[in-house]
Amino acid sequence: MARRQTWMVAAGGLAALLGALWLALVWLIPGDEDLAAHAAGELQGRLGVPVRLGALHWRLLPVPAIVLEDVATDQPQAITVKKLTAYPDLLALLQRRVILDRVELDGAVVPQLSLRALDATSRGAPAEAGATPLARFVFRDLTWLSRHGVPVVYDGEIDFDPGWRPRQAVLRRPGFTPATDLTLTRQGQEDRWATRIQVGGGTAHGEVQFQARADGRLALDGQLRPSGVEVASAVAAFNRKQVIAGKASGHTVLSAQGDTLLELAQSLHTKTVFTMGASTLLRFDLDKAIRSLGKEHAGQTALDAVSGQLDTQNTPRGMVTQFTGIKTSSGALSASGQARLANRRIEAEFAVDLVDGIVGVPLVLSGPVDKVAVSVPRGAVAGALLGTAVLPGIGTAIGARVGATLGRIFDSGPDRQPGKATPAAPGTAP
Repeated sequence: MARRQTWMVAAGGLAALLGALWLALVWLIPGDEDLAAHAAGELQGRLGVPVRLGALHWRLLPVPAIVLEDVATDQPQAITVKKLTAYPDLLALLQRRVILDRVELDGAVVPQLSLRALDATSRGAPAEAGATPLARFVFRDLTWLSRHGVPVVYDGEIDFDPGWRPRQAVLRRPGFTPATDLTLTRQGQEDRWATRIQVGGGTAHGEVQFQARADGRLALDGQLRPSGVEVASAVAAFNRKQVIAGKASGHTVLSAQGDTLLELAQSLHTKTVFTMGASTLLRFDLDKAIRSLGKEHAGQTALDAVSGQLDTQNTPRGMVTQFTGIKTSSGALSASGQARLANRRIEAEFAVDLVDGIVGVPLVLSGPVDKVAVSVPRGAVAGALLGTAVLPGIGTAIGARVGATLGRIFDSGPDRQPGKATPAAPGTAP
């Protein structure tokens, strides 16, 4: 009986203590309206644009949390957050300080074009090098909207070390097969991360390094080794149109510099030297394009091999993609050339050889990516046939150079003016 009374007294004391703590928290923690006004002001001060909050409330059970709902920036393309839940450190909260153990984001849309306004106002923001203001960030159903309106949904989580250094980070494309994800793992306390990428049924593992220089500039460098990446699948994972199908391998070098993290991302440059085995050029029949002088090109082209260099350069106005040193061959043709893609427009030039006797045909592609114009310059086929006559039966790069050069000589079209040089076709010698 005495033991029972002791437990009853203890239970009553615990209940009284919890009740007192509850009353203290209710009295000390600001109300929803105060928190909403404070949060909106903080967000506007940090982002530099007005922010609207649909609702904000806090709860104590089962654990203390602050919940923001229907958040939106006041921009032509708003950055929106459906729900964001922050789990603060309880003791810090009692001192009216906000230190977050974890933040969970459920549902958001981030238009790329809206980030530029934020970057302009965040320059020179102080870094908190000695503290961990946020231990873990988890996000689900985050939609990245490209500058041309292409949506891509991501899930992921980041665990932070002091100074906002990710200890480990995972970014994935939910529901996409084959698995498409990126994992970063920090190497000790260095600003160096092992990078593991799964995409297109292959991998692109490597390492990246980050530097905060004495002048305040940020720098990022790294290397990746793509291996067995099915290109069409990799491109489809990011809701882009497939151009070629086949497995690629190679070596990638990446670099970036900027005053802020957004500038760093906007300046990212990659250079990839790649090779592909048996491949298929989708939605484009090279043989048909040559024989019809560019009037018809619908179809596909089977390729035995493709090699070259791919450069991508992020800019505030979008990514510029450039292919150089492209060489490809198949049982029916071989081709070499270069291409440039920017603002959804393509400019490309190739020299194409066909094994049945037509060699050195310049092929030009230009215009919007959804309506590419294909052309073969006047006199090119006649010049290419002469190239075969000079070097009968070869059909190689040498024959292409001779054929394309003779094609320019015999081209008497209105664009050719006396004394004015004609630009050389790709892979040709002047």
